[in-house]
Amino acid sequence: MKTLFLVRHAKASKDDPELPDQDRPLTERGENDAPKMGKRLAKRGVKPDLIVSSPAKRALVTAEAIARTLDYKPKDIMTNNELYVSEADNLLDIIHGFDDKLEDVMLVGHNPALDELAHRLSSKIDHLPTCAVVRLSFDTQSWSAVGTTKPAKVQLDYPKSA
Repeated sequence: MKTLFLVRHAKASKDDPELPDQDRPLTERGENDAPKMGKRLAKRGVKPDLIVSSPAKRALVTAEAIARTLDYKPKDIMTNNELYVSEADNLLDIIHGFDDKLEDVMLVGHNPALDELAHRLSSKIDHLPTCAVVRLSFDTQSWSAVGTTKPAKVQLDYPKSA
């Protein structure tokens, strides 16, 4: 069984138009939502083997907040530029490249690519609000099957859903 978590970064600020997009920080709501979602995942016993994040500040801060609540060391988060400006196909390429020894992997990134990928993997998902977490479990031994195999289980959670 392979479990893929797709996490859209928490709410980001648009207050400073001079700030490069990659440096945009989280809003106060975003700073509260990320650990809240991490706590929900922790209550469900989530223990990712790997967390990969976009290098954009808003995504990395989201990944770090979630990681801390899951006893995953923030320094162990891998960054991948492909998660910053990407398309669903690029994200699938990243997933297909994961070592098959890994069972649970979390990607933290941006829309529209995460929306596209989540919908492609499960037609039940049509939109990811900020700080949404999609859990997709695949009955396979290989990450290369993701995208050709339908998920056995799909869950969508986001801050305002509970």
